[in-house]
Amino acid sequence: MTETELREAMCRWGRSLFERNLSPGSSGNLSARIADGFLVTPTNSCLGFLEPGRLSRLDPDGRHLDGDPPTKELPLHMAFYAARPSCGGVVHLHSTFATALSCLSDLDPEDAVPPVTPYVVMRVGRVPLVPYTHPGSAEVVPHVLARAPRHAAMLLSNHGPVVAGTSFENAVFAAEELEETAKIVLLTRSMDVRPLSAERVAELEAMFRLR
Repeated sequence: MTETELREAMCRWGRSLFERNLSPGSSGNLSARIADGFLVTPTNSCLGFLEPGRLSRLDPDGRHLDGDPPTKELPLHMAFYAARPSCGGVVHLHSTFATALSCLSDLDPEDAVPPVTPYVVMRVGRVPLVPYTHPGSAEVVPHVLARAPRHAAMLLSNHGPVVAGTSFENAVFAAEELEETAKIVLLTRSMDVRPLSAERVAELEAMFRLR
């Protein structure tokens, strides 16, 4: 995919995510790796109204080259790229159900999203819960660097989901799957749920590697 095509794809998917209420208002941010750096959504931008020519372009070290100023969540994105050499895109949303899940006090911090369907295992993997840091803070970086080599997705406590993918579109698809799974988890929270067994999860992990 050329840089022009990727810019258009980021705007197209941003609009789709916004129109489906997966990141309301000016919340959420997207990024993608290009041959000589990165494209990032601008600070305080609405995902529903992105313009290809105004996306922030960064050099390989994350320095702003042109376009509008980048999102304040740049440390979060750059930590994923640093920790996952195969990472082609990062999606951070404020989607309702995954964000609600990130606010619960009884989550397993090493496995915050139960494997209730095979698809969350196949497309997202095990999702740890990252301790709270305020939005845009570089304090999130060591938490991401410690977990991202083994995990493509995380829940930021009281904040929302962040997902990496081998391509930008793969990151979008995984973020959508994470939100759908969070919805299922919360809708069935008071029910007698039958998650996948450890053996089934291991089987899926062996078959569908995200890394």
